[in-house]
Amino acid sequence: MDVQLVPVDILRPHEQVIMKKVDQLENMTVRWNAYTKPLLVDKSSGTILDGHHRYEIAKRMGLLCLPCVLVDYISDESITLIPWPGSGRNEISKADVLKAAFSGKLLPPKTSRHLLSDDLPPISVPLSRLLLPAI
Repeated sequence: MDVQLVPVDILRPHEQVIMKKVDQLENMTVRWNAYTKPLLVDKSSGTILDGHHRYEIAKRMGLLCLPCVLVDYISDESITLIPWPGSGRNEISKADVLKAAFSGKLLPPKTSRHLLSDDLPPISVPLSRLLLPAI
């Protein structure tokens, strides 16, 4: 999987975050002084498929870009989507995800699970690099 730096301002969340998890992950990110996992993002819409907490940290820290794996969300059939256990949903569709991202009416935290996220490569991109534009 190819990891690219993407401007933070073109990314669109589709789910809310759990602030306690953001706080914990931010502490680890500062300790490592790097992002160690890329976000999974739809390349045509900028919709975040996995990495909402990492995105929230980037906004807090004033980062200008983030490491992302860009995918063709709609047409790539290898991207499997299921509801998280305990989400209260029996099903969720890619259309539901995109609708939430474009409407701004974010889904509750941990509603959608994209199974491709389990295969994202480990990385180490220094925070100092992420403070610069993606170019």
